[in-house]
Amino acid sequence: MAYINVIQHEEAEGPLKDIYDNIVKARGKLAEVHKIQSLNPESIVSHMELYMTIMFGKSPLKRVQREMIAVVVSKNNNCDYCQLHHAEAVNHYWKDEVKTNQLKEDYTKVDLSDIDMELCHFAKEMTVNPNHDNAGSIEKLKALGLNDRAILDATLILSYFNFVNRIVLGLGLAVSDEELAGYKYE
Repeated sequence: MAYINVIQHEEAEGPLKDIYDNIVKARGKLAEVHKIQSLNPESIVSHMELYMTIMFGKSPLKRVQREMIAVVVSKNNNCDYCQLHHAEAVNHYWKDEVKTNQLKEDYTKVDLSDIDMELCHFAKEMTVNPNHDNAGSIEKLKALGLNDRAILDATLILSYFNFVNRIVLGLGLAVSDEELAGYKYE
């Protein structure tokens, strides 16, 4: 149960109802992380624009890599809500629950490509130690073949999830089993 008042979809009126309906159309369903912003509907629109751009827009990063970054950041912030949501998305691509569960527990034990492993290291390091010297991490990513745009996108994604994790944790969102299924991942 959230710590603040939330306007549910069936109670929404006017612009908020339109926003909710558009999210359902685009994403398949309405997430609690969007409803938690119901008292400030404009923030939902801005939030969704950023989310859709960095998670679904054109990028050198694959969709699964973006979702993987989300899981690693959320794990390191102890944000079960985002970790579980985005692990579902990773599993949509991997179709391997054992591997996905390993990612949630300890990504270093997952059989990942060198690029994916380094993206996970980068996401973790920037989350737990944002003031560290990133030059070495970025050089490793470049040496593995990522270009500056891919590194920017990875940074935007990990930064976004640090932001969203704080919304979720700060306002007391919890994830339910029925909430995890039914999203559009493509």
